[in-house]
Amino acid sequence: MPPATPRRTVLAAALAAATAATAGTAVPATAAEACADRETCTDEPPGHAPAPGLVDNRFWSTYTDWRCGTPAGTRAVSGHRPGLVIDTPAGRTDYTDPHTGRTATWEYARWTSPVHTSTAPATEVIASWNADTPAGTWLQVELRGTYGDGTDTPWFVMGRWAAGDADIRRTSVDDQSDGKASVWTDTFSVDDPASGLRLVSYRLRLTLHRTPGTTLTPTVWRLGAMASDVPDRFTVPASTPGPGHELVVPRYSQNIHVGQYPEYDNGGEAWCSPTSSQMIVEYWGRRPSADDLAWVDPSYADPQVCHAARSTYDYQYAGCGNWPFNAAYAATYPDMNAVVTRLHSLTDLETLIRAGIPAITSQSFRKDELTGAGYGTSGHLMTVIGFTADGDVIANDPASPNDAAVRRIYRRREWENIWLRTKRYDANGKVRGGTGGVCYLYFPDRPTPVQRKALEAVGVL
Repeated sequence: MPPATPRRTVLAAALAAATAATAGTAVPATAAEACADRETCTDEPPGHAPAPGLVDNRFWSTYTDWRCGTPAGTRAVSGHRPGLVIDTPAGRTDYTDPHTGRTATWEYARWTSPVHTSTAPATEVIASWNADTPAGTWLQVELRGTYGDGTDTPWFVMGRWAAGDADIRRTSVDDQSDGKASVWTDTFSVDDPASGLRLVSYRLRLTLHRTPGTTLTPTVWRLGAMASDVPDRFTVPASTPGPGHELVVPRYSQNIHVGQYPEYDNGGEAWCSPTSSQMIVEYWGRRPSADDLAWVDPSYADPQVCHAARSTYDYQYAGCGNWPFNAAYAATYPDMNAVVTRLHSLTDLETLIRAGIPAITSQSFRKDELTGAGYGTSGHLMTVIGFTADGDVIANDPASPNDAAVRRIYRRREWENIWLRTKRYDANGKVRGGTGGVCYLYFPDRPTPVQRKALEAVGVL
């Protein structure tokens, strides 16, 4: 069965129509004197003149990064994996969960990043984060930017997130707008890119919440965003194939879960994103514990896919396809990093594959546009695991009848175009959107030198 039409596509069409605190210890102040004066702790060196580009990634993850932000009750921690935790709460706030109607009081602390000037004045921005949120804690990520005309956006909520679902219901916040740009699900988008308006800089704000009177805290290891200005295009230039290489990645089918857990979008066709995420989580040697899976019906095959679906479900989006929520899920496993970004070409993917890093890609296509798929889709996630000697794409496609059938080979030219384009024609001849090269990258906190070089080459590290 082909993947169902995702709600992301419906929202995009609407837009078009509208035009642990113990993770480490604080480093003595003398070790961070360069950031003692926050007025001089800027994101770029003086005189920085960003070179134009299509995609810009900026992630805060080092001890210096956390020290260079503006804290309000937070504290940077060092150690094996530097992060940000609650120190002394800045205050208390009441939050009414829109999906349960329950109101609760939370202590909170905040951290605001320095202003980042994007090398790609952007029509879209997607944030992502890596964090631990013990029971009794959660976090919120916001973005505020400056347009090329000198005006500022309000603070837009990019996600309210917890690894579990007992304290709050993980949620995006739709229908945010300032009359120039909007936020739907996980993406900030300029309403009318043809006007020339672009977001030229932004900062992120992180709010950490905990149960009052406790010493609990989320720990955030990575926070950042991908800003992009990918031009409208129905086709993209063909890339030159590199050497063939294939990674051994677990194979899971989303379709064997049809009808399972209606409360998480009914399994099956709607679970391409968490199924793909689970494949790569396990490729890196991580998997949920027996306790994590205790809630799953023991008669179900691949219960870890059910767990991934529950752990990525966005109660506003009413599905498991929220891109940052999938990345955040992958990063809940020990020493894992995860980001949402855009790549430029299949050459970028080949660079990653040769370094041992598979990728999850988002694409949409008619049945006749991808030979061998046997279905059409307005939005689908696959795991790219390699390339043949001729340069064709080897993908673990979760839209398969069973696990054994998941490994597919797709024609390079067809696959490249359906992934990288931003415009397409649907089966009725209507113009629809494409993702323009969106992918999730999951990788260890301490990649090998070869892996680090590959990640740097695609602009993630």
